[in-house]
Amino acid sequence: MRIFNTLTGSKDLFEPIENNKIKMYICGMTVYDDTHIGHARTFVSFDVIVRYLRSIDYEVQYIRNITDVDDKILDRSKELAIDPIELTEKYIESMQDDFLSLNMIKPDAEPRATHNIDSIINLIEKLIIKGHAYVGESDVYFSTESHSDYGKLSRRNLEDMLAGARVEINPSKRNPADFVLWKKDTEGMKWDSPWGEGRPGWHIECSAMSMDALGETFDIHGGGADLKFPHHENEIAQSECVTGKDFARLWMHTGPLRIDKEKMSKSLKNFITIKDALKNNSSEVLRFFLISSHYRSPLNYSEEGLDEARNSLDRLYNSLKDLDYVDSPLIESEFSEKFHHAMQDDFNTPSAISVLFEMARKINTHKKVDDLVKATQLSNELVSLSNSLGILQDSPQEYFTSGISLSDNEIEGYIQKRKQAREDKDFKLSDKIRDDLLDKGIVLEDSEAGTIWKKL
Repeated sequence: MRIFNTLTGSKDLFEPIENNKIKMYICGMTVYDDTHIGHARTFVSFDVIVRYLRSIDYEVQYIRNITDVDDKILDRSKELAIDPIELTEKYIESMQDDFLSLNMIKPDAEPRATHNIDSIINLIEKLIIKGHAYVGESDVYFSTESHSDYGKLSRRNLEDMLAGARVEINPSKRNPADFVLWKKDTEGMKWDSPWGEGRPGWHIECSAMSMDALGETFDIHGGGADLKFPHHENEIAQSECVTGKDFARLWMHTGPLRIDKEKMSKSLKNFITIKDALKNNSSEVLRFFLISSHYRSPLNYSEEGLDEARNSLDRLYNSLKDLDYVDSPLIESEFSEKFHHAMQDDFNTPSAISVLFEMARKINTHKKVDDLVKATQLSNELVSLSNSLGILQDSPQEYFTSGISLSDNEIEGYIQKRKQAREDKDFKLSDKIRDDLLDKGIVLEDSEAGTIWKKL
């Protein structure tokens, strides 16, 4: 198996530290607002990766943290005039609901920053003793100059980063690039420390939580591409300065998500939460859309893309109709080999999905000649492979009769097309539209007032 390693800039042959066991840490949510589809893209991607690794018999220890103390959290709590703990609990619950709705498996552990303050303080103390951190006028800072490899993940040179950079002058810092490990704060969320009351910086939280859960060196560290610098770069620096060992052997980053080719932003009024996306799309349609692009590639969110995902799922589920695939024995064909080849080439989900469509076409061919034994065997294989992607989890009947394959607007569009066909006296097309909708669990009823629809 080869996986793209951001640290080396190449697809590397992956071999876990411990035979058949993989320790993985993914940077999770900062819980001050609802999760959005950009978060969905990142965490569904890693959900697929964990699912697939486990499907090929790796024992994966999957850790995804929760950042529950942060400037953004404190600012939002002041804005809403509620206690920061109340705020974080609200959005942790909301996050869990959203992730469950997208059929994400639960991590083995979800450490919270506020539950690991002692470990964080201990890590900072070690950095000070080793000469990699210092106490400023009030805050504690990491000395970036003390780490000779600073910038190795993002391929940035410290001097180049500072040259011409617009960095706010802070007389407490020895170097403008130095970052906060402990922030003095007598209000809001605060804890006692050797440097007075305050709270941890963001970067040190993940170093402490990941090493507590997985050890000083582990297999995979991942997150969104926006975390590469400075967050992950800073994690590496402070962790390796403490231990003298490699922090994570392989770094994975998901590509950005755009809305109609623009960056998602509340100011642009194109900010879409997971809850909003699920109002007009089923969870499976949204999940399929998110994995239809390679996890490292940019992904453009659009209605056209969602429609294509919906139609694709319809095609896959249609191939499974009228087959008792659940109870049939699993027999692997050449398609399994092609699927695994795609997934073991840096988790190439688009190529893997194309194999699923090859299988669906073959199933339909078997069904046309009434070779139901071969069709059923292949359908069982199709479902088994799809499980590692978290799709095709329902029976065809459940999928279609629930109406999840079409949005209300799409149904109305079909009704208008059928109306036009009838006006054109194209009754063959009119009947086809009616039958197609029936296959999807939608019944049309014509009356003098017009056509109405209902779900089976």
